[in-house]
Amino acid sequence: MKSSDELTFSRRGLLKAGAATASVPVLAVRAEAAAPAAGSGAGTSLPVSLRINGRSERLVLDTRTTLLDALREHLQLTGTKKGCDHGQCGACTVIVDGRRINSCLTLAVMHDGAQVTTIEGLGQIGHLHPMQAAFVKHDGFQCGYCTPGQICSAVAVLKEIDQGIPSHVSADLTAKPLLSADELRERMSGNICRCGAYSNIVEAITEVAGARA
Repeated sequence: MKSSDELTFSRRGLLKAGAATASVPVLAVRAEAAAPAAGSGAGTSLPVSLRINGRSERLVLDTRTTLLDALREHLQLTGTKKGCDHGQCGACTVIVDGRRINSCLTLAVMHDGAQVTTIEGLGQIGHLHPMQAAFVKHDGFQCGYCTPGQICSAVAVLKEIDQGIPSHVSADLTAKPLLSADELRERMSGNICRCGAYSNIVEAITEVAGARA
């Protein structure tokens, strides 16, 4: 007959063996879930050539990398801000081939060969772009987080007006230039300023537009 010590040891051994055996399928399932499925395309990288602020850049990027993350994480152009990351605030606005876009909503690989202008490419300290100078003059920013996107968008807005592109509030499509406050507010409506500096932003854009005219 076995002693009580032998019986206790046997119970412990049985429990340990059972636990170890039960964990094997669980670990296997976790490992299988973590591994990318064959042919799924997960983790695929491609070369991307961009001309950013007049400088040629060649990157190898995961095909899921947004243009915003390519700029900030791979090229350290952190002037372009990540706000909502859902295309709702406009903080990430950049100019691509002459058009303003939300860089958080587009993949970098979609713009191979494109010309990209970020806030860093518009002007620098001592050589500000007229729009940057006007924002400073009219206090068109407070916290400044949305400002790079606001300025990039404003620069593109004036080009749209030069091209005669109407907005949703354009009452007369033949009127030139389309520079009323209502027009500018509508055109800039995709750029949110949580500090509420909207009237100052309109004043800054109006001044630059007037100087150009």
